[in-house]
Amino acid sequence: SGFPAMRDFVQRVVETLSVDDNKDRVSVVQYSRDPAVQFYLNTYKTKGEILDTVRGLRHKGGRPLNTGAALQHLRDNVFTASAGSRRQEGVPQLLIVLSGGRSFDSVDAPASALKDLGVITYTIGSRASDSSELQKIAHEPRHALSVSEFTDLPDVQEQFSSVINKVLVTERHPSRRDVVFLLDGSDGTRSGFPAMRDFVQRVVETLSVDDNKDRVSVVQYSRDPAVQFYLNTYKTKGEILDTVRGLRHKGGRPLNTGAALQHLRDNVFTASAGSRRQEGVPQLLIVLSGGRSFDSVDAPASALKDLGVITYTIGSRASDSSELQKIAHEPSHALSVSEFTDLPDVQEQFSSVMSKVRHPSRRDVVFLLDGSDGTRSGFPAMRDFVQRVVETLSVDDNKDRVSVVQYSRDPAVQFYLNTYKTKGEILDTVRGLRHKGGRPLNTGAALQHLRDNVFTASAGSRRQEGVPQLLIVLSGGRSFDSVDAPASALKDLGVITYTIGSRASDSSELQKIAHEPSHALSVSEFTDLPDVQEQFSSVMNKRHPSRRDVVFLLDGSDGTRSGFPAMRDFVQRVVETLSVDDNKDRVSVVQYSRDPAVQFYLNTYKTKGEILDTVRGLRHKGGRPLNTGAALQHLRDNVFTASAGSRRQEGVPQLLIVLSGGRSFDSVDAPASALKDLGVITYTIGSRASDSSELQKIAHEPSHALSVSEFTDLPDVQEQFSSVMNKVLTPYHYHTHGVSGFKRDVVFLLDGSDGTRSGFPAMRDFVQRVVETLSVDDNKDRVSVVQYSRDPAVQFYLNTYKTKGEILDTVRGLRHKGGRPLNTGAALQHLRDNVFTASAGSRRQEGVPQLLIVLSGGRSFDSVDAPASALKDLGVITYTIGSRASDSSELQKIAHEPRHALSVSEFTDLPDVQEQFSSRHPSRRDVVFLLDGSDGTRSGFPAMRDFVQRVVETLSVDDNKDRVSVVQYSRDPAVQFYLNTYKTKGEILDTVRGLRHKGGRPLNTGAALQHLRDNVFTASAGSRRQEGVPQLLIVLSGGRSFDSVDAPASALKDLGVITYTIGSRASDSSELQKIAHEPSHALSVSEFTDLPDVQEQFSSVMSKVLVTERHPSRRDVVFLLDGSDGTRSGFPAMRDFVQRVVETLSVDDNKDRVSVVQYSRDPAVQFYLNTYKTKGEILDTVRGLRHKGGRPLNTGAALQHLRDNVFTASAGSRRQEGVPQLLIVLSGGRSFDSVDAPASALKDLGVITYTIGSRASDSSELQKIAHEPRHALSVSEFTDLPDVQEQFSSVMQQMVETLSVDDNKDRVSVVQYSRDPAVQFYLNTYKTKGEILDTVRGLRHKGGRPLNTGAALQHLRDNVFTASAGSRRQEGVPQLLIVLSGGRSFDSVDAPASALKDLGVITYTIGSRASDSSELQKIAHEPSHALSVSEFTDLPDVQEQFSSVMSKVVMSPTHMTPTGPGKKMIDFNSQGYWKKISDFSFRLHIIITHGVSGFTL
Repeated sequence: SGFPAMRDFVQRVVETLSVDDNKDRVSVVQYSRDPAVQFYLNTYKTKGEILDTVRGLRHKGGRPLNTGAALQHLRDNVFTASAGSRRQEGVPQLLIVLSGGRSFDSVDAPASALKDLGVITYTIGSRASDSSELQKIAHEPRHALSVSEFTDLPDVQEQFSSVINKVLVTERHPSRRDVVFLLDGSDGTRSGFPAMRDFVQRVVETLSVDDNKDRVSVVQYSRDPAVQFYLNTYKTKGEILDTVRGLRHKGGRPLNTGAALQHLRDNVFTASAGSRRQEGVPQLLIVLSGGRSFDSVDAPASALKDLGVITYTIGSRASDSSELQKIAHEPSHALSVSEFTDLPDVQEQFSSVMSKVRHPSRRDVVFLLDGSDGTRSGFPAMRDFVQRVVETLSVDDNKDRVSVVQYSRDPAVQFYLNTYKTKGEILDTVRGLRHKGGRPLNTGAALQHLRDNVFTASAGSRRQEGVPQLLIVLSGGRSFDSVDAPASALKDLGVITYTIGSRASDSSELQKIAHEPSHALSVSEFTDLPDVQEQFSSVMNKRHPSRRDVVFLLDGSDGTRSGFPAMRDFVQRVVETLSVDDNKDRVSVVQYSRDPAVQFYLNTYKTKGEILDTVRGLRHKGGRPLNTGAALQHLRDNVFTASAGSRRQEGVPQLLIVLSGGRSFDSVDAPASALKDLGVITYTIGSRASDSSELQKIAHEPSHALSVSEFTDLPDVQEQFSSVMNKVLTPYHYHTHGVSGFKRDVVFLLDGSDGTRSGFPAMRDFVQRVVETLSVDDNKDRVSVVQYSRDPAVQFYLNTYKTKGEILDTVRGLRHKGGRPLNTGAALQHLRDNVFTASAGSRRQEGVPQLLIVLSGGRSFDSVDAPASALKDLGVITYTIGSRASDSSELQKIAHEPRHALSVSEFTDLPDVQEQFSSRHPSRRDVVFLLDGSDGTRSGFPAMRDFVQRVVETLSVDDNKDRVSVVQYSRDPAVQFYLNTYKTKGEILDTVRGLRHKGGRPLNTGAALQHLRDNVFTASAGSRRQEGVPQLLIVLSGGRSFDSVDAPASALKDLGVITYTIGSRASDSSELQKIAHEPSHALSVSEFTDLPDVQEQFSSVMSKVLVTERHPSRRDVVFLLDGSDGTRSGFPAMRDFVQRVVETLSVDDNKDRVSVVQYSRDPAVQFYLNTYKTKGEILDTVRGLRHKGGRPLNTGAALQHLRDNVFTASAGSRRQEGVPQLLIVLSGGRSFDSVDAPASALKDLGVITYTIGSRASDSSELQKIAHEPRHALSVSEFTDLPDVQEQFSSVMQQMVETLSVDDNKDRVSVVQYSRDPAVQFYLNTYKTKGEILDTVRGLRHKGGRPLNTGAALQHLRDNVFTASAGSRRQEGVPQLLIVLSGGRSFDSVDAPASALKDLGVITYTIGSRASDSSELQKIAHEPSHALSVSEFTDLPDVQEQFSSVMSKVVMSPTHMTPTGPGKKMIDFNSQGYWKKISDFSFRLHIIITHGVSGFTL
């Protein structure tokens, strides 16, 4: 009866809105048991249409009333971009709920989810409603209104309008923001500073600080930055405004904007300083700068952009506008005034700019719709789907273009990408689409038609301009023709394809067509398309940026003088199409004739403008003859390298474009081959005078070799060239060489055809045995299994499972697939396209070796040639195992090399080859000798030569286990032979015996090491690093290097090379220790003629090839179970939960210990941590647990009992040994006593507590008890515990992994430094406190100048915080550095300090009066970690302050530090660890001091 009044209410509200100018949008949803959307936010564009529809609304009816389900439906389907929501553009989202009864389902979670989404909800109820329920749903209590009957709605209309209108003012920006102001406080802004201060005040006035939505920090700077207050200093707007009003101008010169920006990155936009960046809160920086920076802003500005900071700049007349544009997030964010006193004039402009959200890039979107007879009923739903997607696109401003194609037997283009210019025209045409009809369904032919006729420039495609090409395929059946080649051709073209199928579709076929498996969606019927609309939008909106490194090699010889201007223009036109400014693409240009001349490297220029300016100014080089081979070799050695800006090791495609106008005077064969081995994709363009066969040799493939009559005809091939070149957007021939350690991605391809039914159990067992040998749990190895017969079926992907147990469980459950014929070729192609991909978990682009193990029991029905070759091109190492019925030559083709193809008579014989298979890589080594051939070693060289011979004699070369290379060097390195030059020990020894001393000076060891990294430890030179073969380097050096060895030595370590050094009397022992993998690998002799004396010592050291295995963490786990009367029915479920957790623990090897305690009024210990030694005993006891009973529930008393009686050494706790203490509380009610003090006491003890409650529990109480809120889980009933088992395991595992504090004592190292650092002892030098104290007491002052703190910090990073020096960083042990420095550093500390922070080192600094406080703050982990004294004799005065600061590392549960490049966060919160620290000077991980007066303290 009240529905007409509701309808009228909606009309009256709509009447007040501004719909026609697209300010306001409206949607109406009715609900009872289920929700029914009457129209979406983007259905109607005018107020008239909305009102007409509202007037016609009919009452839905139905019961019960499920308000919770309706709210959830709104969240998932209405407040979405596809349904017209503009939430992501910052438009307020308002929900008005009119509800006339109590909900049958729970509204808690959906209401909370809408609040999390930022939706402002108003509720209006009637007499029959539940007012507390409506208040829960409402955004805040005052948003919940009520009437006696809905016919009284007009009575609250005015009150409602008043409430809702407030949101237009107060809720414009409901999202949270961290806002940092950087103010120029230099001498030049003295007069303008009051205006800056006022500007900050006015901006702060608009922010929402008091409810913790927005946070503010202000920093002033001139020569150095000075933080006025951090993001977490103040909690209220009043405090901020008071402080801002009191700001005083800093003064000083020069203006170092770059240093200030870097300081913000390192010290302000951090969690410890209050930044919520890791929570996804936008980070805004507002820079007011009144002059040109004295230092460079490029790198710091770029670093802030990489961090995701949105920067706005405002400059004055004296500022450098181009500099401010560099700093700004985008050019429109850079504003300017004549004087800062004019700031009020740009206040509004600034607010406008700041509120804008960046618009997405351009897209060409093609829909391919199945119009065959089988989709007649579903076609209207397809049409509606297209409309909804088009609604989200930006067509009218020519960002996005759309084409629609229908197909059945043949394709029919409804309209092309360039047919319509407005969204309205497209939507009108889509609404009028008629079903095509016809059979059969030829999807392959349709895809081919798109490639040849739609994704073309003439049809409106902007592919050649770099615009992403998206294809959305809706197909309702299996294709009658093959989709393989056309789908592959579209991928080669760079088209990103999404597929949506129905119940009748072939899912494996749609996955083949899709760009990657996650792009293949499905519905039961096409009428269900709205259900996947949001999922589709989420998948589709993922960007696929294609980065490229592009090198041009231009023939500058005498023969091309007249054609050179045309070459230059060609380069300009190609560069114009690249994306340089956002660092997607990089460019280098090299000219050559007799010799090559690099015009600029890949990292020389950062903007397209700089490149084009340089290209326009290129002058013809001239010279003869034309040595193309030498030029190609130069590119390989000097341009396609990391130091020259190449990002090859990051997986970025490397493109080379060669324009050559004549035949090469030297041979191109080897250099061209070397570039191909490096993964470079080469294109060649020749003229009439060129040698076409030579250019084809150089090109990556024949189709990449183009030609013109004269170079002045280059514009004629520009489009042809662009077409060929753009195929690299999916870099399918690209090899990467990243650092992988010993990780592996292992894929098994199992023949599941009818012919292997009897042998399948044996295959399954084989897979299990191999998996047992892998390191899955620490994410070193990943596994995927695929079965195939006619079609492949992925059992699980590389990223499906994270533990060995999950993989083994799944493998044990594998069922034989069956089917025929056996299409091995199609299966291999499927692996290439869908399994060895990043989206499926492959880490190929990170340099992780990709291994494929094929078990095939028959000859393939289709060809394996092309797919097998494609996998090899991808860098996959394939092993094959066949049976009697297999085709051995076919398996050899598939295998990476013939010896990788094994066979058995029957698959039941697989155990017989298990050992043979496992030993495919028995103790192989790649050994490189680097010999000092400078003038100073002439007399000792014969002894070096003999030493090499003796080592080679011990190696296994002839069976290809070991490979050897020798390099001599003085000023430059000279490779005597590469790792793949010789195949037998005899050849190597013959060559070594014939080595002649090189001679020359000076000795550049650094350059030689770099040369080895770039040219010897590479696949093309024979290195097998990517196959996991250890890489050994033996350096014999007889003098101090003239150049620096630091960076090259570090680069080799990063590559995983194990380096040994042997020096003589004239060598620099500290330099050789830097180069060596660890100090014990650095040996020495008086003269090289004494080398035989260390031969045995060297062999002993070398034979210990380090395979560092991570020690799994130990844990003490206590369960506290609610045994009160209220949990009687749920107790069996609790018991089962405990069993399941215990099953995952490692008890039998004493890694993990377990205790169980039940409680009600009083606690009762079922068994202590040291009661049982085996998992079996624990499980037997747990199974026999009986419910305790009793009341009331005293959780507080139970927690206190645990603290006093269970988490103790006598009860088996190993807390004092640093073992993590975990407590798992299952509680089914509210505690009768207080939990506050006992919970706090457990936290102080360092116990990590997890809580799981039921419906009757008090959630806020459980959150108090838990270590942090996310550790508090809940279920409706304890019988639902299995539902949270996985969630609980995930939370618990995450914490335990970050607390891998090993069980041994603390380790200490001391380093003194002045000009150079000197390690007094390493972390693993001493094992007892007595030895350390004796050594510290005996320390002598080092002396020397200048003070190079930066070099000392870098030395610590490279040589002390390493596993070889005793650091246990990789085991999760906190790394602490305490720096005592009494002066300003002579060198820069910025990069080394940042590198230590990246490593996860927590640094504390203590300076004296002569120190530079800003420098020490840079070094310190955060500003509060930088202390100071007047003189070092005053150190006792800061002892207490220091201990207080340092203890905060563990007291704050949110204290996180990055532990490496992947930015894994670690929580250092084991207080038990810290309570052992009794003396400031000792039991710390690192102490570093330097030689100044006061050292004797």
